[in-house]
Amino acid sequence: MEHDIITATAGVDRDRPLAVGVVGEADAGVGPAGTSSHEDAEARARPSPAYVSVPPAVWALARSIAAVLGETMPPPIRTITRIVDRLGSERARAVLGQALTVEAAGGLTLPDGRRRTPGGVFFHLVRASDDISREDKDYIFPRQGGHPKRAGGTGTPAAPAPAAVAWTDATFRALARQLQQDPGRATTVKITVIGRPGASVEQGQAVAVPLVSEKVPDLPKGLPAPPAGTRYTVFVTRKQWGKIAEALAADAEDAAIIEGYAALDPRVEGIAVYATSATTKRLQAAKRATTAATTP
Repeated sequence: MEHDIITATAGVDRDRPLAVGVVGEADAGVGPAGTSSHEDAEARARPSPAYVSVPPAVWALARSIAAVLGETMPPPIRTITRIVDRLGSERARAVLGQALTVEAAGGLTLPDGRRRTPGGVFFHLVRASDDISREDKDYIFPRQGGHPKRAGGTGTPAAPAPAAVAWTDATFRALARQLQQDPGRATTVKITVIGRPGASVEQGQAVAVPLVSEKVPDLPKGLPAPPAGTRYTVFVTRKQWGKIAEALAADAEDAAIIEGYAALDPRVEGIAVYATSATTKRLQAAKRATTAATTP
């Protein structure tokens, strides 16, 4: 869906530069430099910060973007104005299009689980962009009570905390496209599967054992939740399987421990594990006890 950005400057003098205040409690409103507006009437009683002048065209586009995003308060409008001023109209429009696409796909959430506003998504995309310089981000998002810095300015605002990501299907699809561009090389891949097998199917010198993982462990904060019910098909040799099958049959509390190479294999509709070693918890414990007893 395309979204038109209105570029008319209703009530704005095109020949007069505009002033963009600093986000913070001491901010005055955004309006033509040297004039007053309804947005800064209330703020004039508070201390006035430094301003950065921007051309009328920047102000007009910023107000149009703010209208599309539903932002009506002075602080976010000032931030949008700084984005247009620093990144340019073409890039600002592109980020707006990305924000609307994310919104259409389900949006993003805050750390407390609430959904971000469209404006919040827009700002997050700017903060998270790797091709926007630190200097540009410091100008767009100055520290509380700080002053926006023009190109070549000084100051070291604190880096914003990473925002929470809504791990939707659209997020994963977009991520997959990005990751395909320049993948690294894994030199070692190993998986350990622990569980109690049910059925097994013999195929020549191999035995195929299906397992399903329903339990998801506690993961570090910020990681996406893995899907439940992951299917594994473990391939072991007859010799490996005979040893562990006998141990499992003798002890209903025992569990298999299988290490091997894992690969996503559509032929088994899940993850295939090709065993390099196979034992059980009881067999492993008995081996350790024997080793300990024979060690001087």
